[in-house]
Amino acid sequence: MNNSRQILAPLRGVTTRSFRLAFAQQLTEAGFDEAVTPFIPASSSYDVLRDRELEGGESIFLTPQFIGKDPYALKESLKRILDAGYKTADLNVGCPYPVVRNKCRGAGLLANPSLLESMIEGGCSIMGEGCFSIKTRLGINSPDELFKFIDVFNRYPLRFITVHSRTAKQMYEGSCDIERLNEIIKLSKIPIVANGDIQMTHSFKTPVMIGRAFVRHLGERNDANILLMHYKETLLKERFSSNAVLGKLKELLSYWRHIPRWNRLWPVLKLSRALDEFTV
Repeated sequence: MNNSRQILAPLRGVTTRSFRLAFAQQLTEAGFDEAVTPFIPASSSYDVLRDRELEGGESIFLTPQFIGKDPYALKESLKRILDAGYKTADLNVGCPYPVVRNKCRGAGLLANPSLLESMIEGGCSIMGEGCFSIKTRLGINSPDELFKFIDVFNRYPLRFITVHSRTAKQMYEGSCDIERLNEIIKLSKIPIVANGDIQMTHSFKTPVMIGRAFVRHLGERNDANILLMHYKETLLKERFSSNAVLGKLKELLSYWRHIPRWNRLWPVLKLSRALDEFTV
């Protein structure tokens, strides 16, 4: 795996298909050659091919990410995306939110090793060698928890393992544990992709997955106003309602609010109740 690779991270509600379409040029300029979708439910009752994330028309290589706890449902979902022409897939083993992990999904799979292995086995069996990956955390409560899974991961032909070097309990607070991440890189036979507080000007020698830093980078550009309005037009073309467009614009700006020029506008923009009130 190319160590200079940059993959766009899945940020729920932000790095969606509309975002990737609107900022396709900026993604290319920044060196991204792949994006992982925000998670899609792996459920026998959910029609994955009707998910907006998989509507196609994108120039960037796209890997659908799934979340769930049912190996059979995961395999059925993967069969459908294979039939639709997708070559790779990812399993969310890192979502830290309690409402998710308490249901044994996302990072909650780390509390059930046998189920996690069944999910990995199912994913690899359907997608084939080197086509199924996982995105995880160092652990739920302790940064040492992931070490007990290394031997399990090494038994499967995974494409790569993305490690966000925080625990689920940390959420997005505190520092990333780069020391433990480097230990995992040494022990793993599977390529490791570094994630968590990765800056656009990083010095990692492994592939990286970047989300928040790229989103903030867009807000720091001199043409950020123009980019924001282009995003607005893209959302409207993608058939979102005015209220949904307004919500997505606010979601993006919530990542920009600490940038001085946007910090002054944020208190007013976040109170906008209609799309025509949202002006920058």
